[in-house]
Amino acid sequence: MHGSVTAGWLLVALCATAGAYCLLRLRAGGAARHGTVGGEALMGFGMAAMAVPATVVTPPRWVWLGYAVVFGVAVVRAPASDRGSAHRAHHLLGMLAMVYMAGSMATVAGGPHAAHTAAGIPQVTAALLLYYAGYVLWAGARLLPLPALPGPAPGPAPGGAPGAVAVPAHGVSGAVGWADRTELVPACRLSMGIAMLAMLLTL
Repeated sequence: MHGSVTAGWLLVALCATAGAYCLLRLRAGGAARHGTVGGEALMGFGMAAMAVPATVVTPPRWVWLGYAVVFGVAVVRAPASDRGSAHRAHHLLGMLAMVYMAGSMATVAGGPHAAHTAAGIPQVTAALLLYYAGYVLWAGARLLPLPALPGPAPGPAPGGAPGAVAVPAHGVSGAVGWADRTELVPACRLSMGIAMLAMLLTL
């Protein structure tokens, strides 16, 4: 896509990392993880491929049309679970934004000034920019640490001496894997939102 080479490669690394983490979550199993996680992995790797700087690789028109078809099919085949959830709506909007960006790039691909030609419909691009700017601010605010609330002093462990603090036994539930670290999920989605915002700015 358009933009500086350094920023493009940073976006490639960011999106590929997000896609890889989504694959780890998908591989970990569990029905709850198979809703939109596969689509998020597809978006991560698709965004990484689209973010490759145009000065390094200039894909032909059919490649961009292929991106549009792939993500269009992903929208149609999106799981019907959690139809009313806000995250699913956000996920589907992200897929549609990928279709829009790929279609926009296909319209200028192959032209004599393709690497420097603006693509897309300004009103649609502006609406998506406003949405993702708001999403990034909202998601970033949710990651801010909350102040610790004063609580009761730690009590004695069950059956132990006064002052002893209960320590959870290790090995009971096993080590927590990367795919089980739920605190990384909002950070991953925030990263993809930032990447989407940056890619929309290059249209």
